[in-house]
Amino acid sequence: MSVPRRPLTSWSALAACAMALPFAGAAQTPEQRLFEWATPPFGQEVYEARRDRLVDVLGARPGVVVALSGHGLSHGDTFRQQDDFSYLVGLELPTSVLVLGGPAGSGVLFAPARDPRFESASRPNDFPGRPIADDPAVVAWMGGARVRPLAAAGPFLDSVAVSGTPVYLASGDDRALPPASVPLHASEAEVTGSVRHVLRRLQGSDVRRGFPLMAAVRAVKGTEEIGTMERAARITSRAIVKASREIAPGVTERQLEGAFLDACRSDGSQRPPFFPIIKSGPNSLWPWRVLASHYDRRNRAMEAGDLVILDVGCELDGYVSDVGRTFPVSGEFTDRQREVLSMEVAVSDRIIEAVRPGVTLADLQEVARQAIPDQAQPYMQVGLFFGHHLGLSTGDPVDTSAPLAPGMIFTVEPWYYNHDEGISVFTEDEVLVTEGGARNLTAMLPRRPADLERLMSAGIVSGLTVDPDQPPPPSDLDALVDQYVAAWNEPSRAGRMEMLEEVWAEAGRYLDPSAHTRGREALADHIGGFQRGMSGPSIQRSGPVIGTGAHITFPWEITG
Repeated sequence: MSVPRRPLTSWSALAACAMALPFAGAAQTPEQRLFEWATPPFGQEVYEARRDRLVDVLGARPGVVVALSGHGLSHGDTFRQQDDFSYLVGLELPTSVLVLGGPAGSGVLFAPARDPRFESASRPNDFPGRPIADDPAVVAWMGGARVRPLAAAGPFLDSVAVSGTPVYLASGDDRALPPASVPLHASEAEVTGSVRHVLRRLQGSDVRRGFPLMAAVRAVKGTEEIGTMERAARITSRAIVKASREIAPGVTERQLEGAFLDACRSDGSQRPPFFPIIKSGPNSLWPWRVLASHYDRRNRAMEAGDLVILDVGCELDGYVSDVGRTFPVSGEFTDRQREVLSMEVAVSDRIIEAVRPGVTLADLQEVARQAIPDQAQPYMQVGLFFGHHLGLSTGDPVDTSAPLAPGMIFTVEPWYYNHDEGISVFTEDEVLVTEGGARNLTAMLPRRPADLERLMSAGIVSGLTVDPDQPPPPSDLDALVDQYVAAWNEPSRAGRMEMLEEVWAEAGRYLDPSAHTRGREALADHIGGFQRGMSGPSIQRSGPVIGTGAHITFPWEITG
């Protein structure tokens, strides 16, 4: 992109907010340090390798990559760093600029000398100050990259502009760079304002989108990212299970949202990546953007016979999940609802089965087109593909024309909106591309109508934890749980011990409201006591086993 040139001026705008609050002498409270407050999700070597990889992608072509941090203010919420800056630096720094490549070499981080959020001239005890660029720990964290005061960013980029070196702005957006002026009724992300400032600053220079470069390094996830995203998928899956137990006529969509969010936070998620999309009955027929156009539309009380769609996710250490399921509000699908949902899940299965390295999203969409019955085609319209890539955002940067590669993670989510019959269904899974094909990260969350009905009807749910380094394959989960349940019905202690030796760790802990035991023998004795107090009845598994990584849940009931 080329814009008309005007004289270069000082780099004062970004630096101004960092210098607005002067430090006022000594405080009663000791000066704070960044690493006392926050620990990056991954080690220093991960971020240094990412920066090196981006420089390699830039290659021999002239140019520098500029990644801008967020301004650092929360407006009542907790601060979340801009994705590209977070990916390359890993620190929650305000009003900072990272430059890579060309004259910046392996990187220059321009950061405020001090953190303006930690300083107040009138309240030094409560705001004792915190160094950033002057903090030796920050300098050490950046490794081979230099750390310089934010005020030096202007002269540095001035020199880049004068030399004619192209500037690639990493704004996290696939669209064209915005105009330097702000349009009327602009609706834009915080980073766009910073991009506008850089564009005004570098008018007349060769400024280009950094999105293709960032897509080249962010699309394939490292092992550290995959592990975090697997945990986020497990949290979301367990939260959907818990929220499904609240579905009933009279319950509102917002009450269901609250149940889902509470389950995510209780399980370790810091925040949702997007506001939960929960829509029932007539609301289920509309995309979220239509529903969100009115203040109180997304608060409908569910009715018997409705379908309710959960399109939800959680965020863990900055990485997102995005999962969807369709439930019957009455607890059972009608024949027609069951037929439509089974068809939609079959389309999803066909897409996932076709995922492997080398195919493109366009290839997968052709698979979907062929799998969709002719009569359903008008109700399953899509642009490029039924899905999107995941990572630090629900729209992680990717070249949509590029072949899939191992380490990519994206959603498969064929949707069905039939306004003629008033039926809408939705199933969304997270798929990891592997060397040999694909792995569905949310496969253990029920998808098919009968399994979803059993999930909702289960009154009591138990959980087991397995070795996260050696989890049993999905095909073995039912056998493992059934053996465990059988031990609860075995009358002889010796028989119980024999069964538990196959499924229960020697140091395994058992916890319920009435007991807390450790080890096989203690559990065998507790089961014996339970049997004596409940003479006659037996325990049976009453629904599907749901395995999410190291955690297994299953419903059960007492019969007889």
